[in-house]
Amino acid sequence: MRAALDAAGDSDRAQKSARFFKTGPGEYGEGDVFIGVSVPDQRKLARQFRGIGRDEVTRLLASDVHEHRLTALILAVWEFEHAEGAERAAWVEMYLRQVRAGRVNNWDLVDSSAAQIVGEWLVGQDYSLLLELAAEDGLWPRRVGIIGTYAFITRGEVAPLRAVAPLVIEDRRDLIQKAYGWMLREAGKRCGTEVLVGYLNEHAAAMGRTALSYATEHLDAEARARYRALR
Repeated sequence: MRAALDAAGDSDRAQKSARFFKTGPGEYGEGDVFIGVSVPDQRKLARQFRGIGRDEVTRLLASDVHEHRLTALILAVWEFEHAEGAERAAWVEMYLRQVRAGRVNNWDLVDSSAAQIVGEWLVGQDYSLLLELAAEDGLWPRRVGIIGTYAFITRGEVAPLRAVAPLVIEDRRDLIQKAYGWMLREAGKRCGTEVLVGYLNEHAAAMGRTALSYATEHLDAEARARYRALR
């Protein structure tokens, strides 16, 4: 898998990706390594390696190369979706270990796996795990907790997001703000505008500027201005 990805790499794309994903000193992706493989190409290559198992996916997640880790997560999502019972639970446990070990450590890695694995696992049962993740100090577990609510939002359920929101509303880190506002916007799209408006009427004054901008993106200009004025 690593050899196939490395062979597909492109140095120019790698340099652009390194800048885009903020790998410089002090940035959120500091030190991450890119080899320049597009996401469509990663998905295409991943299809050839389905079924390699959790141990091999875990080994791939241990790589310092970003595309190795993202491809590992693409494989993990597929394996989880096609697993049943105890095997499904084992994929969730593996994923959580990797999140807390710092291997799911950029926004694209979180966004391509959090709702697809943790969120889907929790649908129909206790979702307190999302609250536990959102309450952690680390940037990436917290984002997993927020994005994990999307699995519920797509089913018209906003309770998990409303439960997570108080844990993140005061976190002004850019990638938390964006995730929080994004999930609110999706709740408005999928669960009804009145759900979003009701939440904003109550909480907009306490929200960060970035989260509020993301959440109100699909509202009309008058409504956006009204909520901005509450801050």
